[in-house]
Amino acid sequence: MKVAFAGTPEFAAQALEAILAAGFEVPLVLTQPDRPTGRGQKLQPGPVKRVALSHGIPLHQPEKLKDPATHAPLLACAPEVMVVAAYGLILPQTVLDIPRAGCLNIHASLLPRWRGAAPIQRAIEAGDAQTGISIMAMEAGLDTGPVLLSEAMSITADDSAATLHDKLARQGARLIVDALQQLPRLVSVPQPEQGVTYARKIEKHEARIDWSAEASLIACRIRAFDPFPGATTACRGETIKLWRAVPVAGRGEAGTVLGVGAEGIVVACGQGALRLLELQKPGGRRLSAADFLRGHALAAGDRFD
Repeated sequence: MKVAFAGTPEFAAQALEAILAAGFEVPLVLTQPDRPTGRGQKLQPGPVKRVALSHGIPLHQPEKLKDPATHAPLLACAPEVMVVAAYGLILPQTVLDIPRAGCLNIHASLLPRWRGAAPIQRAIEAGDAQTGISIMAMEAGLDTGPVLLSEAMSITADDSAATLHDKLARQGARLIVDALQQLPRLVSVPQPEQGVTYARKIEKHEARIDWSAEASLIACRIRAFDPFPGATTACRGETIKLWRAVPVAGRGEAGTVLGVGAEGIVVACGQGALRLLELQKPGGRRLSAADFLRGHALAAGDRFD
């Protein structure tokens, strides 16, 4: 079976590697154009492109797929199915119709919960106990297609967006191979109308912590925004990133430091308190609370804005 592939970041690269390892023929890889990264802003290939290059697979990197002329490489390779994972471009119906068996999407949530761009982060932010992978038959709507295969995964109290991403990438790579191997026999299940939620894209402006919120909600947001954009607060006019924190008992004016020690910095919230365990100053690296305090003196009564 010829399997075209469309994806861009590491989440998708692991799926492509698994498909190739399972012995499927991949005649074409679609991925987004190279983007400038790093201090020098040099164009760099994405993870999926690097996998394709290492296997000698033809690449197609259109900016958009609205122009019918951009569909030519896909039409020429005549795939039986196309796998899509975190591609980043909208596929018009004319593209979805090209593969004879349709297009399968690897989505990092248990649909219909968390349709959209940031399902991993939004699940953690909301305090969900579980998430998972859905292998979905794509249609024109946003993640609305019927589900062919799904598998749940628990979200642990220590999971950040980074760690959960890695777990789901491995799970998605395994499930897409299972789906391709079972494709003729899989039964598509329409998504229920109840329980639909949307995972909107993470924006930088969401990073600032609101200390008037409940401690457990702030802790979830800190985990959800690791590694991007990184939850931030301010102290004495300096922006500080917060990378790890746990809710604890405590009461005081929101944002006030209640206690300082090697075990962490306790800050009052709208309800309860938060023990900050890992912080980062501008231009610095992530530090434990004990190491952070050696270069940034704090005392009970100080305030985070």
